[in-house]
Amino acid sequence: TADQADTDRLWNAIVGNGGKESECGWCKDKWGLSWQITPRALMDAIKDPDRAAAKRAFNAMMGMAKIDIAAIEAARRGP
Repeated sequence: TADQADTDRLWNAIVGNGGKESECGWCKDKWGLSWQITPRALMDAIKDPDRAAAKRAFNAMMGMAKIDIAAIEAARRGP
């Protein structure tokens, strides 16, 4: 997805229409088909050449259901 609004729109269309949340951006629609809603910002963060920043972003994602881009970026920047 391009941004948080796009991520939220897709997530809510699936989960809010009889689907179920899962982990790391994964959800299932009402028919049981799995989807991963993946923001570009997440992919950029986990491909960061700074491996420590990439690891922080990845670890932040592991604790999420729907991806929160602001939280991923904060984790990427570090403490």
